[in-house]
Amino acid sequence: MQISVARDVFQLAQVFTISRGSRTQAEVLTAQVEMGGVQGWGECVPYARYGETLESVAAQITGFSGSWDDLPTALPAGAARNALDCAFWDHAAKTAGKRVWDLLDLPTPRPEITAYTLSLDTPDAMQAQAAENAFRPLLKIKLGTPDDMARLEAVRRGAPDAPIIVDANEGWTAEVYNDLAPHLIRLGVQMVEQPLPAGDDDVLREMARPLPVCADESCHDRASLPGLKGKYDMVNVKLDKTGGLTEALALKAQAQAEGYGVMVGCMVGSSLAMAPATILAQGVAFTDLDGPLLLAEDRGEPLKFDEHGVHPPAAALWG
Repeated sequence: MQISVARDVFQLAQVFTISRGSRTQAEVLTAQVEMGGVQGWGECVPYARYGETLESVAAQITGFSGSWDDLPTALPAGAARNALDCAFWDHAAKTAGKRVWDLLDLPTPRPEITAYTLSLDTPDAMQAQAAENAFRPLLKIKLGTPDDMARLEAVRRGAPDAPIIVDANEGWTAEVYNDLAPHLIRLGVQMVEQPLPAGDDDVLREMARPLPVCADESCHDRASLPGLKGKYDMVNVKLDKTGGLTEALALKAQAQAEGYGVMVGCMVGSSLAMAPATILAQGVAFTDLDGPLLLAEDRGEPLKFDEHGVHPPAAALWG
């Protein structure tokens, strides 16, 4: 077995801003697993919020020397394990001459409606973003400052009829969220994602939750679930947090069994990163796999997006 990794850079269509900062490009790592003349591919997005860098994750990938079965114990949940796990799945599908969902004994994936994310900006700019994208079936608004009320109002003016979900990226205090919550309901927001910092969210147990609250930074893999009880109604499952499709499917199943709603999300990456998640997204409450829609450039065989949503990948892309 040979494992290699490459750094790829994809320019964004426009500056993308969340409460933690801005970016103009997506920097990703592409892992390749080669055995028996067959190559499997996987992509990950190292995330500084979780102590990852391009260099540290690349070292984890190239330093792995075990088998696919060794991954869960050899590497922690995170970007490196994700890239390798997805590359192993791609390799297995190519070797068997089947699609990954066939190997998993799952139905052929159907298109899933995906959110489209509006970057954090001034109220006027966010109103313009909303108006430009008002035709989309679901908008996700990046917030996370003490001054978000004007942004919420502006987005609703720009897209008066669009379903909306909100992501604060840990940017609010309990006081700010308490003040905003009634207005979220008034403005038709359907769900709020990670309103408080992970590790400082116990107060959610004592607060009324007038709309569903989804754990993102507070939920990584199945080991996260016990700490979420009484605080969250949903979990956002991302391949780069769980460490790949294998754990993501297990987390989805366990979360649903424990009564949580499920959202399937993504980092800002290419179609190769989103491809495995289209399997995971089947039948969940919210899908947020819009990474390729935010790029100015993509893989040579990109995912298809249309009025039906994001489609499963062609075999030439992955799986």
